[in-house]
Amino acid sequence: MNLIKNVVLASVLGSGMCMAQNVQSVTPAIPVDKNIEANIQKWLNKMTLEEKIGQMCEITIDVVTDFEASKKHGFTMSEAMLDTVIGKYKVGSLLNVPLSVAQKKEVWAKAIKRIQEISMKEIGIPCIYCVDQIHGTTYTLDGTMFPQGINMGASFNRELTKKGAEISAYETKASCIPWTYAPVVDLGRDPRWPRMWENYGEDCYVNAEMGKAAVEGFQGEDPNHIGEYNVAACMKHYMGYGVPVSGKDRTPSSISRSDMREKHFAPFLEAIRHGALSVMVNSGVDNGIPFHANHELLTEWLKEGLNWDGMIVTDWADINNLCTRDHIAATKKEAIKIAINAGIDMSMVPYEVSFCTYLKELVEEGEVPMSRIDDAVARVLRLKYRLGLFENPYWDIKKYDKFGSEEFAKVALQAAEESEVLLKNEQNVLPVAKGKKILLTGPNANSMRCLNGGWSYSWQGNKADEYAGAYNTIYEAFCHKYGKENVVYEPGVTYAASDPNAITNQNDNWWQENEPEIEKVVAAAAKVDVIVACIGENSYCETPGNLTDLTLSENQRNLVKALAKTGKPVILVLNQGRPRIINDIEPLAQGVINIMLPSNYGADALANLMSGDANFSAKMPFTYPKYINAIATYDYKPCENLGQMAGNYNYDSVMDVQWPFGFGLSYTTYVYNNLKVDKTSFTAEDELTISVDVTNTGKVAGKEAVLLFSKDLVASSTPDNIRLRNFEKVYLKPGETKTVTMKIKGSDLAFVGYDGKWRLEKGDFKIKCGNLWADIKCSETKLWETANK
Repeated sequence: MNLIKNVVLASVLGSGMCMAQNVQSVTPAIPVDKNIEANIQKWLNKMTLEEKIGQMCEITIDVVTDFEASKKHGFTMSEAMLDTVIGKYKVGSLLNVPLSVAQKKEVWAKAIKRIQEISMKEIGIPCIYCVDQIHGTTYTLDGTMFPQGINMGASFNRELTKKGAEISAYETKASCIPWTYAPVVDLGRDPRWPRMWENYGEDCYVNAEMGKAAVEGFQGEDPNHIGEYNVAACMKHYMGYGVPVSGKDRTPSSISRSDMREKHFAPFLEAIRHGALSVMVNSGVDNGIPFHANHELLTEWLKEGLNWDGMIVTDWADINNLCTRDHIAATKKEAIKIAINAGIDMSMVPYEVSFCTYLKELVEEGEVPMSRIDDAVARVLRLKYRLGLFENPYWDIKKYDKFGSEEFAKVALQAAEESEVLLKNEQNVLPVAKGKKILLTGPNANSMRCLNGGWSYSWQGNKADEYAGAYNTIYEAFCHKYGKENVVYEPGVTYAASDPNAITNQNDNWWQENEPEIEKVVAAAAKVDVIVACIGENSYCETPGNLTDLTLSENQRNLVKALAKTGKPVILVLNQGRPRIINDIEPLAQGVINIMLPSNYGADALANLMSGDANFSAKMPFTYPKYINAIATYDYKPCENLGQMAGNYNYDSVMDVQWPFGFGLSYTTYVYNNLKVDKTSFTAEDELTISVDVTNTGKVAGKEAVLLFSKDLVASSTPDNIRLRNFEKVYLKPGETKTVTMKIKGSDLAFVGYDGKWRLEKGDFKIKCGNLWADIKCSETKLWETANK
């Protein structure tokens, strides 16, 4: 038996004695509902082992799909396979989208009703269905799509994030789906990583606040009783997923214990303390241990440390990966033993029911204790009771009459407007006045696929142009805003067409471009007043989005260079899921707008913003690198920004970025005055109230995201350069001044030391808001003996 197995098993065997002590000393993350617990116990007392194990199994909808019948009649399930999966193996959960593409809500409702009828007849326990509705109603046709997570982070608007989740929950429930794999709160701290756009940016506080807001929007106010317009949230991916050493998806990370506890754990901690009902596990490996095998992180940190009675589900086939990919198990059966003993409650298999057979054998052989099975099944049943599925396994979707409504569309449009970042505006090239002649160019100028990104109608987002025809591309939105006669469309560079027969499109080659026709664009430029170049990326998702060079494609850069030589003002519109290096073309442009992935209403938002009918208010949720190897985050260590050491040694470690975290321009200007802290001396138990006056000194109304930072001047572990501690968004009319008040706890300024423990040390701190600084002092040191503050 190798070392990893020894560590895992020792952790499992030793956990029984300490678990009761750890849990009893921590207030339950979710209040205990005695009626639910009594019902769970009744089920555990009468269920067979096969029925219990079935509840721990999640199968993809493909397994019960009749593909031949579906070709003729639309999505059709196989009654025989339903009988096998639910009747024989007692499977308790299904997931994913039928035929790999979004369906009408009526199709969803009909299918789930049938699944539930069989489940209630065969088991007496409802099935729980889940899909990845990560930016609105991504897998239900005609629903409301919101900007991707990275955009919502850029909005710095908690209420918008919460409202978007509420709408997504409503429309998901209108499909008879009670559970969504969202929100995503991985920290997007490495732009090479292809899933950077799914979360709320690089900062742990922003992800924690937006994740908490999303959970409240999805689930409502009472996690024990999810309402008829709410769904269960699933936080993902637990945790540290966004910082693989190679930058490639599902490759190993090497995260320090202090960073894991202080930063990567923070969004999950906050969301779980606010009632999050489930968590999905990171597919990767950290410091040699796959997360799906890590008893310490799954059981000790999450379940025991937070006294959390929610449910942990795997990601796609990740128990099998312990054997087939990570090689910490010789067989799939051994992999199941390791994962279940580590704390996994539900296995997203997703194609094999062999999980049920192997797990039964492991229990009978004494390799997995019955107590672990009962705990896992209790968590699955608890989720179903909290969702009210026993009383209403399916429901009448006719009452969801706001589905796809104009009311919801207005919120999505506002979210897009508040999430597109103005990065450059030289010579007031923006706004572009109506009546001006515009040359619209670039591969992203006439594509719904590019606006939406992945997880949009299909996994790779490659079906968006087919299914989002009711919405406007940038070209269409500009024609509506400026008049078709004033918009000249000449792309110059286009993406290669994807294979229409590639359903999952793993080999979509999203990055490939056709032979450029730049000379056509240059010729068209003679007839216009301003050039808008829509550049960036095509859609991709997960591992297919891996790349080896962050530099924007040569064709697109050559397009911009050729256009700059025409002498006409150039505005770059960056439509991409992660920052692509553009240091050679950024100086050639008078304007730069980073719209990222604003989804179906993103083009309308851009037209409103560029015309001046709306004002920019978003700020960068990540650090935009200037050079290929200059990847950085705003909370860097001091030695990362040191240009000269003593003597003749040129250290040459300079933090050189294209645009910093928190940067964003507006059509107006804001001045900060009177930064005040109510306590200049504080302890860990104190709450500090910080106020600052913000004045709109420009000529147009706008919203300003007021960001509050702290700086620890000296600490026993090298402190971060600066840390975001709070933010508020405020609306100001021209000439208007408002006092913005924010609170932070003294304990918020603590850090996790080398020993893995939280500590707040006596000494000097600075508070920053806008361009203002204030000095405060911690008067006494505190060391926490508990794992969490």
